[in-house]
Amino acid sequence: MATSAQYVATPRISFGAVTTADTSRTAPSTVVTIFTAGSSGSRIDQIDLVGIGTTTASMIRLFIYDGANYSLWKEIPTLAVTPSGTASVWMSSISSSINSDVLPLIIPSGYSLRATINDTQTSSGVNIIARGGDF
Repeated sequence: MATSAQYVATPRISFGAVTTADTSRTAPSTVVTIFTAGSSGSRIDQIDLVGIGTTTASMIRLFIYDGANYSLWKEIPTLAVTPSGTASVWMSSISSSINSDVLPLIIPSGYSLRATINDTQTSSGVNIIARGGDF
């Protein structure tokens, strides 16, 4: 254990888009890598979710992947939204400043944060953006 506070050395933003349905909570097969830990591990402080277009009531599932196994970490419900000139796309965020029970997420080297969406109706998908850094 460190005797002094450890801070990220290199800030990072990483992202992916989930567009294909996968309903599994234990062994997903259609996953998107959102953030891969650096060689000394990483910290994620904020995750933003933004609909690419029309979304339906659905569920985004975030998994921690150790290189061989998936572990469901968090589920985030999406809402049905049809964007237009006067209505924005569906958006949601979780951050260490607001959701301190969830973030920051510390992931060791060799691990990654991955995502799925469980609804085939949300064909346009959802962008997921993770902000953090490497130790």
